[in-house]
Amino acid sequence: MDGELFGAAYRGSKQFSQQDMRVKTPGFGSAIDNYGDPGIDLNELLIKNKPATFFFRMKGDAMANAGIFDNDMLIVDRSFKLANGKVIVAVLNGELLVRRFHKNFSSAFLIPENDRYKSINLAEFSDFAVWGVVVYSIHSL
Repeated sequence: MDGELFGAAYRGSKQFSQQDMRVKTPGFGSAIDNYGDPGIDLNELLIKNKPATFFFRMKGDAMANAGIFDNDMLIVDRSFKLANGKVIVAVLNGELLVRRFHKNFSSAFLIPENDRYKSINLAEFSDFAVWGVVVYSIHSL
């Protein structure tokens, strides 16, 4: 089996009217089958620091080559440390941007993941702040 199957029941912070469905695979049962299915709580799985985490809807295609598309829901953690190569939400002259942060010996840049956009040299701007680090991108298939 390539992965782990979970039941459909959501036991998180919100109430949903889903049925608790047991998922079985062919073969012999397991001793664990006699115990309750823990289910999946996407809040616990995706959010590590609740007070510092927020959701951000991506607009545009500047990060398409990184797998972040228009209308994706981004999970951003403001407590993560800025590191070279991380995808961040930046505030640049009052505008929110999603870009990859890159720092070399003398300069720092915001790098798009789409050739239609130019890299931004942060030395040219005085009003720059890191809003948070993107930790997950959620999009439909």
